[in-house]
Amino acid sequence: MERVQALETQRRGTGTTRPAQPTPILSKVNGPMSKRLLITTVAAAAAAATLVATADTAQAQNACEIYTVKQGDSLGSIAQSAYGTFDYQQIFNANRNAIANPNAIEVGITLQLPCEDGSLPGGVSASAVIEQQQQIQAARATSNSFEPPIRLVTGNGWAPFTSEELKGGGMFTRIAATALNRGGNAREFSINFVDDWDSHFDTLLPLGAMDVSIAWAIPDCSNISLLSERMARRCTELDATIPVYESVFAFFTLPGNDYQSVARMEDLAGARICRPSGWLTFDLEQAGLDASMVSLSQPNGVEACLTEVINGEADVITLDIETIAAAAKEAGVEDQLVQNPNLTSLLGMRFVTHKTNPRGRVYIAMLNRGLTEMRESGEWYAIISDSLADFNAITN
Repeated sequence: MERVQALETQRRGTGTTRPAQPTPILSKVNGPMSKRLLITTVAAAAAAATLVATADTAQAQNACEIYTVKQGDSLGSIAQSAYGTFDYQQIFNANRNAIANPNAIEVGITLQLPCEDGSLPGGVSASAVIEQQQQIQAARATSNSFEPPIRLVTGNGWAPFTSEELKGGGMFTRIAATALNRGGNAREFSINFVDDWDSHFDTLLPLGAMDVSIAWAIPDCSNISLLSERMARRCTELDATIPVYESVFAFFTLPGNDYQSVARMEDLAGARICRPSGWLTFDLEQAGLDASMVSLSQPNGVEACLTEVINGEADVITLDIETIAAAAKEAGVEDQLVQNPNLTSLLGMRFVTHKTNPRGRVYIAMLNRGLTEMRESGEWYAIISDSLADFNAITN
């Protein structure tokens, strides 16, 4: 994912502020850590509390309850108490309408802390919501007129987002198929797995072999002059849906590092930043953090970046919080990292078509209609939580 490429290829590149190439944003397709995204409850390690917990947030928050934010709380400290991990992406997903900035949650607002299976406290189960929406879809009239089939493409190894081993091909794949149906599609469609993410962007979409790629992070194209050539191509060559999933990109250092608590992206000037090869870089580029401002290390794999930070060879590791949490847990270094409380980027993952595809904008419009309906009905979150439950049942 130069993509955030969990996204892209060695990879990946994403959208809430993700697959450089065609890379999607969240985790490297070929990276072993992409299969271990930490999204459910894990046993709390006492040492891990240094990551984000503070003395002001000693109150016990529990999964599967409604929680009122208190002075001194952060999403990270709430996640640490409720789930034993600094990965708060699942809380962000469940409360997207209430949280505009993950770094600035308001005292007094109530948050739904998802249950272990991803369902919301006191709410209808994910499977019940999905079944209800499927019944509504089945009752809709369909057209008998012939339309060419839609060919969707994604890659393996990016669990829980895309993987042939998961139900429906993974979270994003299920959302794409459902969004097409909810958006009014009556034609056949196929979902294909091609693990070379660069080929999606460079060959399969522009040559018309595939119509829609699942899924990519798209930069702010109004600031295209700040982007590298590879990142700028996402603006000039691709059409994209509204965000499918907004991934929180965070910045981690060792305790006491000069960049541990800087307030603005520009304050990272002079830092040695590590982001694995193949992941997106446009969030750094658009903040003016190019080669003249920072030293960017891009080794192969998340583990290599963690090693650089732990050994003092890099100041900062920055990736989506889910991938860093999983990698740090597996490497046993959770208690050695501190998240900068002021800096995050929301990177939205999107479905994309190539601008040369004559039907591309029709497909984008259908997907957007479907995604909007799914958000409003609750089916979007139901599929996310059900997909995570499926992923965790396989990996735990």
